[in-house]
Amino acid sequence: MKQQQGFTLIELIVVIVILGILAATALPKFADLQADARLAKIDGARGAAQSAAALAHSVQIASANATSMTAVVMEGVTISMAYGWPTSDAIGVLANLGDYNNSVTAASNVWAVDAGHVACAFTYTEATVANPGVTISASPGRAACI
Repeated sequence: MKQQQGFTLIELIVVIVILGILAATALPKFADLQADARLAKIDGARGAAQSAAALAHSVQIASANATSMTAVVMEGVTISMAYGWPTSDAIGVLANLGDYNNSVTAASNVWAVDAGHVACAFTYTEATVANPGVTISASPGRAACI
């Protein structure tokens, strides 16, 4: 009797079919995780903007001439302020949002994950006389990040 020295063609085909089935079931799950990753990324940026705005506001309040200040210096960087809060131009520098897609309108800044997913974004609106605090829009939700 001859000793078998490897796989038969049938065994090889069965292994390839099993790998194909596993890949077909794993691929949709992998694609599904990309939307979750985008949502987590924009939520992290949103949290960074909230924290940075609150920190700059605290620095201005702690200053001796807080009511007349139009800028604060944080770690050697001058941050322009409006009504005690960072302006929409300054929040990107302050929160280190350089990797995000940015579109600026008059007094607000829209920060998106990337140019291909502009709905997966948050909006930072600077303080005004009528609204003496910044407004940061809510999380866009998973559907916007697909």
